[in-house]
Amino acid sequence: MAETVLETSGLTMRFGGVVASDNVNFKLKHRELRCLIGPNGAGKSTFFKCVTGLLTPSDGHVFMRGQDVTGWMPHQVASLGVGIKTQTPNVMDALSVHENIWLAARRFFDPAEARARTGDVIDRLSLGPIARTDLGQLAHGERQRVELGLVIVTDPWLVLLDEPAAGMSAEDVDRMTEIIHDITRSASVVIVEHDMQFIRSIAETVTVFHQGRVLMEDHVDRVMTDETVRRVYLGKKA
Repeated sequence: MAETVLETSGLTMRFGGVVASDNVNFKLKHRELRCLIGPNGAGKSTFFKCVTGLLTPSDGHVFMRGQDVTGWMPHQVASLGVGIKTQTPNVMDALSVHENIWLAARRFFDPAEARARTGDVIDRLSLGPIARTDLGQLAHGERQRVELGLVIVTDPWLVLLDEPAAGMSAEDVDRMTEIIHDITRSASVVIVEHDMQFIRSIAETVTVFHQGRVLMEDHVDRVMTDETVRRVYLGKKA
């Protein structure tokens, strides 16, 4: 059986009297891609933040490759070989695409290795034509690809992405789909996403959150046609 690389047990997050994540049990296998969906306030973003170290859960545990990482800071989680892309990434607009990716690689590798990895990622993500352009001058879709480059330049075994397709054009979404399929050749991937067309193009198993709990977890086709899911999230036109 495939190795479980990410697991939560009874994961709960309370904000005063509000339970944003309620006793969530979750498992992700090696090289599995999982999409997390749900309406606003469903708890998926809170769950993501607890897993990535942005929040410390009130109760429960987070395990990565069997190691209890509950309450670890994001940089500690990243040090295990985990790539994290949040909605507010740590990028430098005044530096070029190449410089941003090189700095991300340099956190873990010597200058020569960082340089080689930077070149590989620029080629892999087709960033060559804009490699010397300052990040602040890029279009949104280009920025999203660069931010993903910062994540994958270290060859993580687990990649956690928060809305990677948000605000993208159809062409950019198609390109992002290809990139994520490529990532799953060597890494497990968890994606929090609202774009249902994007989810249909990449997902097999989808976890649906509702009111802080896991409402359903199944193949994307069954999730999309489930009446309860359609009622609480997707709507009649989904």
